[in-house]
Amino acid sequence: MNLKSIAYRLAITLALLIAAFVIGYLFRTLGLPETNIVIVYLLTVLLTARFSHGYVFGFLASLFSAFAFNFFFTEPYFSLAINTPSYIITFIIMTIAALITSALTTHANRNAIKAREKEAETKALYTLTNRLTEAADISDIAGIATGAISEMMNCKAECLCFDRQGKPEPAEDLRAGYNIGAEFHDWPVHGREATLGIIRIPKDAVKTMNESQTRMLRAVIESIALAMDRFRSAEQQQKFNEDIAQERYRGNLLRAISHDLRTPLAGMMGTAEMLLNMTDKDDQRYPLMEGMHKDANWLHSLVENILSLTRLQDGKLALYKQEEAAEEVVGAAIRYISRRWPEYEISVNVPEELLLVPMDAKLIGQVLINLLDNAVKHTAPQDEINVSVAKDTDNNCAVFSVRDRGEGIADCDLPNIFQVFYTSRAKHADAQLGIGLGLAICEAAVKAHGGSIRAINPADGPGAEITFTIPLEVTNHESI
Repeated sequence: MNLKSIAYRLAITLALLIAAFVIGYLFRTLGLPETNIVIVYLLTVLLTARFSHGYVFGFLASLFSAFAFNFFFTEPYFSLAINTPSYIITFIIMTIAALITSALTTHANRNAIKAREKEAETKALYTLTNRLTEAADISDIAGIATGAISEMMNCKAECLCFDRQGKPEPAEDLRAGYNIGAEFHDWPVHGREATLGIIRIPKDAVKTMNESQTRMLRAVIESIALAMDRFRSAEQQQKFNEDIAQERYRGNLLRAISHDLRTPLAGMMGTAEMLLNMTDKDDQRYPLMEGMHKDANWLHSLVENILSLTRLQDGKLALYKQEEAAEEVVGAAIRYISRRWPEYEISVNVPEELLLVPMDAKLIGQVLINLLDNAVKHTAPQDEINVSVAKDTDNNCAVFSVRDRGEGIADCDLPNIFQVFYTSRAKHADAQLGIGLGLAICEAAVKAHGGSIRAINPADGPGAEITFTIPLEVTNHESI
């Protein structure tokens, strides 16, 4: 409360007390009873409490009214002495009544003021919420917010928005930086997951803020945070839906193409194999037919990988777990690769005791084939390729590992090699091209079994090693 407000309320109190004295003197001249004068002073206290907006002036008016009534309107006049004992009771009752009246009026007046303030706040927030709902983007939300706060605080407020990485986005009429300085006071806009922005208010405006304005400012900032969160969530959901639609279209396209390619590829493989069997190895046409057979076989494997991936991603591939001998699954995968790449020698390390693993043998066999095929593509024929199986008793799982002695995996590729359609940038000249599906299928199949897969570059030599685990708990049937 400033001096101007205090002087104004003091003037109202004095004016009402003077008016009460004049009216009381008039009543005494007219010979009216003293009770009428008492009522006049009670009315003065009531009016003082009503227009002075505070307990202090109402309390002072109560005391001055009681003493003024005793001084001016009770015998002996113009003295605080009391001749009649009944005046003492009148004086006490009048003082108590005046104090109670002042307190009740002041309390009711304050409640009315608070009710009007809350009504104004609710109306302003309702209007702001409607405008924020119609905002087109984050910049529009910031503009609406700064306009509402500037009008409420009677100053020029600013809003500094943050991007998803927590860094300030460029905007018009905003100063660089967002620390509290000598010119501005910054109010953060906190979202559900991160700070979304900062509301900047001049220091001079902050110093004159009252409790109601502070409460209103916090409510406005909460509304801004909700609007920004809602917009970002809607934006993220829209992007998510677009990604889902894109993946669906891509899966449908791959599935359709793969189905159409399977039949002619099978015919090409069969024809090439027949021609190879009918041709001597010394014939000049033999290498051409052998290359055609390998390429057709490679395309057939690629088509099967595409179909397996689309079924895994769509959740339409049934997973049947049975206890299978790990060495048999590994042996079947090696025999398949050896038929395609007879010039490569693959060594095997398996436990001496029989290791039974609950798995879908066909799916894990495809995983091993993909890993071995990938190793062959990045390894020269004279280099070693090793497949090992071990039992991890601590984690109760079977550990499968495929290691080659090729050029290894580039450090920049290691975090991404299990992503769909990701292919390594570092390949030797004789490596066959791939489209980045084999390792993605491996990861999906291993995770479907509840296991994990990882790739490393061993420290004890060149090459790469890919290891995956399969839990040893038995599950009769699962679907993915």
